[in-house]
Amino acid sequence: MILYEHPFSERIRTYLRLEHLFLRLAELVKRDSPIDHHHALGTIFEIMDVGARADLKTDVLKDLEKHKQLLSGYRGNPVISEPVLDDITAQLDSCFASLNELPGKVGQSLTENDWLMSIRSRVGIPGGTCEFDLPAYHAWRHLGSGMRQQDLQRWVVPLVPLAESLSLLLRLVRDSGAPQKVVALSGQYQQMLPQGRAFQLLRLQMDASAPVIPEISCNRLMVSVRFMSSGPDGRLQTSHQDTVFNLTLCS
Repeated sequence: MILYEHPFSERIRTYLRLEHLFLRLAELVKRDSPIDHHHALGTIFEIMDVGARADLKTDVLKDLEKHKQLLSGYRGNPVISEPVLDDITAQLDSCFASLNELPGKVGQSLTENDWLMSIRSRVGIPGGTCEFDLPAYHAWRHLGSGMRQQDLQRWVVPLVPLAESLSLLLRLVRDSGAPQKVVALSGQYQQMLPQGRAFQLLRLQMDASAPVIPEISCNRLMVSVRFMSSGPDGRLQTSHQDTVFNLTLCS
């Protein structure tokens, strides 16, 4: 099965981008190759670029608090497990406290590292990190993998509160929806959304062997999915075959 996710808002779009970067970073740091660690540094800089949004930290803190208030309304409900509720509330409190303690924007402490910033200023230039441009960085890449991993893990520390907060928030959003099996007749599917209910994330799961790719659009009124297939020249073209998939709307 293959899973596609599509956000309903720019805020969730940013959360998904950051989650994608954090997952990539975690995979790259644990590898041993210098080229993997080079891309790990590049990923750290990408996270800093996305995290430089003035309202990102505030948005995440507000969402953590909103989920805590929402969960508090379930207390006393006989179908809700109090220990599970307490555990999730404690996680929300921990994430809120850790993120709130960070000074300034996400990764701001890393900007005080002149060595890192010298790499950041050149990593976006094609071939800009060659040994004759950054000899100190060239020497770092020739250190043992264990030493490079220690450095990377140290630089990741200021980003961990954001990573943990986003992981928890997105898990709560994803858990809020229930999948339903639907059919896109002749490759097209549309669904009107109920008024007065706000959705945050659409999840579409389908057979990975199906020779089609979904193009998803959604807003507060409607969800639309059009399935495309790859033509002989590699270009995508509209598919006209019926396609079965699982659709989950998360609020």
